[in-house]
Amino acid sequence: MSRTLTFVTGNAKKLEEIKSILGHKFPYKVDSVRIDLPELQGEIDDIITEKAKEAAKRVKGAVVVEDTCLCFNALNGLPGPYIRSFLEKLGPENLYKLLDGFEDKTANAICTLGFCRDQHSEVVLFQGVTEGTIVAPRGPRDFGWDPIFQPLDYDQTYAELPKATKNKISHRFRAVDKLRDYFNPSKSDNEV
Repeated sequence: MSRTLTFVTGNAKKLEEIKSILGHKFPYKVDSVRIDLPELQGEIDDIITEKAKEAAKRVKGAVVVEDTCLCFNALNGLPGPYIRSFLEKLGPENLYKLLDGFEDKTANAICTLGFCRDQHSEVVLFQGVTEGTIVAPRGPRDFGWDPIFQPLDYDQTYAELPKATKNKISHRFRAVDKLRDYFNPSKSDNEV
């Protein structure tokens, strides 16, 4: 009998990236479902915990939810968990211009995954962080804020990097890698 882990996302590119990072040796079938979860406000860990609980309640089973943040150091971490709204309203060009008056263009890309076995279980968090710099948009514009984020020690933005390279260094990779370790088959107490 195949064990299934349901990722709650309507973003096909995100799911494609997650599956690619997990690889074919992940011990669970990865499924997805789109659920319109409330856009919560607050701190990163609180947001993802509440999203995971609500998703587990609706799916009636094991789920993983994701929240991605882009935190500008000059703006004390903003837009942070509100990056989606900022990007929708401003687009990559104007998002980059938010830092026009600041010398500090550094930022942290943060991915937090929340796993919940069922609606009665505690939420387990997995977080990945990639440091970088906010730059004028470069590369394809088909995946969020990738054109303005240049990871530390690279001369290309996420959008310009080959997918295989991005999937080895990204904030999402770091979070998914921790999730994969959690579900390592030798850790039998963490089975779905």
